[in-house]
Amino acid sequence: MKRLGILLSGRGSNFIAIADNIAAGKIPGAEIAVVISNKPYAPGLQAAEQRGLNAHVIQSKGLSRAEHDAAVVACLREHKVDLVCLAGYMRLISPVFLEAFPNKVLNIHPSLLPAFPGLDAQRQALEYGAQVSGCTVHFVDENLDHGVIITQRSVPVLPDDDEHALAERILEQEHIAYSEAIRLVLSGDYEICGRRYLQKGISPRRHRDTEKSRWG
Repeated sequence: MKRLGILLSGRGSNFIAIADNIAAGKIPGAEIAVVISNKPYAPGLQAAEQRGLNAHVIQSKGLSRAEHDAAVVACLREHKVDLVCLAGYMRLISPVFLEAFPNKVLNIHPSLLPAFPGLDAQRQALEYGAQVSGCTVHFVDENLDHGVIITQRSVPVLPDDDEHALAERILEQEHIAYSEAIRLVLSGDYEICGRRYLQKGISPRRHRDTEKSRWG
């Protein structure tokens, strides 16, 4: 059984979707080992407690990034975590953290990277006049919203969209994409060529068709 560590700072909607998909058998061989928040009153932390999961607060206030990350890494190691998933975790990850979990930290971002990295991605898309946006699940590296892309899902930008409406439609796809990416990474049946994630034995076109059929 592969053990997930979830890091969050807010409501944890992606965490809840991951937990629901594990319960539904959509991420076989996975379990959530621990949920960690840097905010003591994060709703996502309360949701974890209600589900009977190991839930911990490791407050970031008053600590340097390196000090806080060292405490988080220690907690993840204590729970024998195989894969770390950032789910609305409003902290930059330090090199010390990445060295502890090389190519084992995932993040989701509400745009089709490399377009619109950073904060307020939906507002950036609207201001730019983009006709298509979406979400990206990627490995985390030393740079913001930069690591190798695992999967993406697109969402049309509608003429009457505001930031909230676009964000809600993207979020629906995030809940699908993150679990899809976790399943792919946990399978171990992939390789990274330069900046490309490739599933072994499947051409890029066939891979896209397979995942579209599986996840709808």
